[in-house]
Amino acid sequence: MTSYELDARVIPHADRHSTILATFDALAVQESFVLVNDHDPVPLRGLFEREYPRGYDWEYLDEAPEWRIRITMLAATPLPRLLADTADLAGPTAEADLFGAVWRLDVAERDLDANVIAIAPEGRIATHAGPDLDVLLHVIAGSGRVVTERDVVPLGPGGLVWLPRRSQRSIEAGPDGLRYLSVHRRKPGLSIRSTR
Repeated sequence: MTSYELDARVIPHADRHSTILATFDALAVQESFVLVNDHDPVPLRGLFEREYPRGYDWEYLDEAPEWRIRITMLAATPLPRLLADTADLAGPTAEADLFGAVWRLDVAERDLDANVIAIAPEGRIATHAGPDLDVLLHVIAGSGRVVTERDVVPLGPGGLVWLPRRSQRSIEAGPDGLRYLSVHRRKPGLSIRSTR
């Protein structure tokens, strides 16, 4: 088992987590490094738990005033895992955020975006042209409809609906509201390009 030290105290704060994750990603299975820090990096441990659950080992070697933690890679890639139970997200106790999401896929390194969206009874998402991405909806609770340029697609529990990229649609909830899982390719991040 290979092991070397990475002193977090000398890494600029803004780059600390990304540098530590990149160091971890460069390890082979069963290799490790010792992280040296001036405090217990609890938020970093939470980040490892979110990104690599069951795929790493976190062993405290020394604590205050100088924290030393051996971090070992246990799996070559992030492991498959249960993210949520849609039955728990189907009911009214799951609170929606400002954008209507009651759940979001929040793994940093991913190719997909996924959300569980809640629309209030008789609520709607106004008519719009979709993004330049195909979207798949899976209805988990409630009822409603997708109104397209030419027709209406009814929605009910278990319904699986494909929304082709750039298609014009509105989504309307029925009297009991509507909750659905939305999945699509991850949208590219914003970038600044030269106009020359």
